[in-house]
Amino acid sequence: MDAFLALAEALTVPVAPRAAGELHDLVGRLDRVGGHALLHGDPCPGNDLHTGAGVRFIDFEQASLGSGMTELAYLRIGFPTCWCVTSASEPLLERAERAYHHAWRAATGSAPQGDLTDACAGWLLRGDALVERALRRSVDHLAEIPRRDRTWGTATARQRLVHRLGVVSAMTADGTALAGVSGLTAAMRRRMLARRPDLRPVPTRRP
Repeated sequence: MDAFLALAEALTVPVAPRAAGELHDLVGRLDRVGGHALLHGDPCPGNDLHTGAGVRFIDFEQASLGSGMTELAYLRIGFPTCWCVTSASEPLLERAERAYHHAWRAATGSAPQGDLTDACAGWLLRGDALVERALRRSVDHLAEIPRRDRTWGTATARQRLVHRLGVVSAMTADGTALAGVSGLTAAMRRRMLARRPDLRPVPTRRP
């Protein structure tokens, strides 16, 4: 959270006390979510096999237990652990999210734990989710954004961040507990595009 707020300062985007407080509360909520869903850890294009019996996932070396919302958020936030970032259409996102909720309820008899908006905002705060695994935990990758870009797969770190800022800004614009964050993320996205007008949207289709 501190690194994200420092990035806003580096972009000369004012941070209202409300937005900072909302981010602090967000981190607390994410810490309390817990959950016992089996998470794949890297549910990305290339780790999915399309068969006659349906989609099957491979490569579970990052698997863990946690909140399923962490991975449901991948579709909106742009596959944060993967080389292949895509931006899906709203109808496709809604269809996938309905299917997830239906499957969860059918399996457990209850609603999924956690909040999708919180999960997406959590991925936005993670600078390591902008770069490939070999570079994670090496430097503050959010602090790098104003002075350098890194290419990884279908999108650069700046492209990934601009996409995620737009997603979170839109998802928090309805007066929820992250309404202040909506204004902050929208302003950060505008500032990044003003500084780098050549930044293209992330792809809409996988290679």
